[in-house]
Amino acid sequence: MFSNTSASDAPLVREPLHAPVAHVIRGGVVEGIHYGSVVVLGADGEVQLQIGDIEAAFYPRSALKPVQAVAMVRAGLPFDGDLLSLAAASHSGEETHIAGVRRMLERAGLTEDDLRNVLDMPLDPAVRDVWVREGRLPSRLAQNCSGKHAAMLCTARLNGWSLHDYLDPAHPLQQAIAETVEDLTGQRIARVTVDGCGAPLFSVSLHGLARSVARVASAAPGTPEARVADAMREHAEMASGAGRDVAALMRAVPGLLAKDGYEGVQVAALPDGRAIAVKIADGANRARIPVAAAALARVGVDPALLTPFAGEELLGGGKPVGFVRPVRALDTDPLPVSA
Repeated sequence: MFSNTSASDAPLVREPLHAPVAHVIRGGVVEGIHYGSVVVLGADGEVQLQIGDIEAAFYPRSALKPVQAVAMVRAGLPFDGDLLSLAAASHSGEETHIAGVRRMLERAGLTEDDLRNVLDMPLDPAVRDVWVREGRLPSRLAQNCSGKHAAMLCTARLNGWSLHDYLDPAHPLQQAIAETVEDLTGQRIARVTVDGCGAPLFSVSLHGLARSVARVASAAPGTPEARVADAMREHAEMASGAGRDVAALMRAVPGLLAKDGYEGVQVAALPDGRAIAVKIADGANRARIPVAAAALARVGVDPALLTPFAGEELLGGGKPVGFVRPVRALDTDPLPVSA
């Protein structure tokens, strides 16, 4: 359906052969194991490290949003800066995010009623608690994908495409996005389903996802890829939220482009094309960032910059008694299990 003569065959749809990627250590005992897959790419695009299954088909979820944003810029979306970052966002539902989505819609002469994403409360727990206390109801604007949906509507309006069915996989907008996914991942799409927000979701491999974000992060200045990368780096809070770990990671590592996705997905890439991608098999958020940080250290990021992302402490009686630790194949300075 999505023709791309330069893309390789689609990844196989199979049960992924995940491997241990993180240990949950309490009192010197491995209490739990998070399985998953990890790929580390060098600046030349070659695989420097792989754990688990990096070639099986999987759904990148929101980690694919930078690629979707590139597709929209290629199709004429004129945004840059904070609004383009918001187009690639899984935002927290802060007032700055909601105001940004309104600005996007207003530029195209559209309103919240034109959005087809689901009604939801803000993603960030603290922001959501404020909404609950104030008696505010779920909103399409507050839903974390509203920036992407507003950008989709703007792109459709600019091209004279129909608006009411912009989420249909056969819509010209979604066809253009699919072509860009295949172009940047270098492989055909294996399956198409529906993401939580209602938009089409394309299945590629973890290797293909890493390759796509490496190409976005290392693109020549002025290209659609570079415009998206620059916007997300310069406006990290718009791509996530003021208190989110992904924004903190981009602020901590100069030039880093990073994006998370539901079900334990994390991707990150540097301006020279070095990149990592992580999938935690059970979708556990607590393993996502420490595993990604360890992978970034393996690709050459200064470990001192990554210390804040080493993993949460485990508490016993309110005191630290353990931690989530990447497996030794990833950790460049592993602690002994007895620590």
